[in-house]
Amino acid sequence: MTPAPQEPTTSAVVTFANVRIGFDEEDVLRGVSFEVMPRETLVLLGETGTGKTLTLKLAAGLLRPTQGKIEVLGQEVSAMSERELLPYRRQLGFVFQEGALFDSMSVAENVAYQLREDRMSEEEVERRVQEVLHFVELEQTVDMLPSELSGGMRRRVSIARALATRPPVVLYDSPTAGLDPVTAQTIITLILRSRDLFGVTAMLATQRLQDGFALANFRFDPESKRVVRLTERESTMPVRGGNGEPATRFVLYREGRVYFEGAPEELAESKDAYLQRFLV
Repeated sequence: MTPAPQEPTTSAVVTFANVRIGFDEEDVLRGVSFEVMPRETLVLLGETGTGKTLTLKLAAGLLRPTQGKIEVLGQEVSAMSERELLPYRRQLGFVFQEGALFDSMSVAENVAYQLREDRMSEEEVERRVQEVLHFVELEQTVDMLPSELSGGMRRRVSIARALATRPPVVLYDSPTAGLDPVTAQTIITLILRSRDLFGVTAMLATQRLQDGFALANFRFDPESKRVVRLTERESTMPVRGGNGEPATRFVLYREGRVYFEGAPEELAESKDAYLQRFLV
């Protein structure tokens, strides 16, 4: 699988500035601001209903904020028309919580869907499908239907579909929810591989703190083709200087606002009583 070129830059890939959104006259997000730098993984934490999935949908332009500004890849998503959003969304991969595969389509057809929408040649479509299914180690499922797959396999197909267009940004909505620990680790390994081999910038919404710490403390080593623990030097490398080194940060929502934003070690060492509830 050939990565799309990712040039080091000091500019944020994703910016939320004082973003609000609500339903039935009640705000869910109440002035949220943060940035995501190149090759960074931002882990969105919070209790159910605090707006983690909403944040991903806002970044994808699937929802529009009632207030504030959202920029992704240098484009003001919050001000785009629907016609402008269509080509913009082709630059994103979105892994939905339940996979969101088309039940009547085979695995190959699901993965190829956006490629065909983009009028790619059938030869290139077939090559891309084989490439990404090999990446998620599911080449043998090409002719199977989603109903014939396990929950973990469906998530892996969803990741393959998200990566097929070689997007610079991928949004993951609770990708390990409801999975057993071994399968969940397989999904995290795929996320690490896409980050460390292809320079993907990611936002990941989850209630599983262990997923965030796995992304923060490990990397995929292309030589051994294994996940290895970061050395002390690697784990403290700055990313916000724009040197392109991958890093993981956490944003934790509480009552519609950013309650915590920082590095994994800051979260792990915090004595804050509310944060401690997530660490137990």
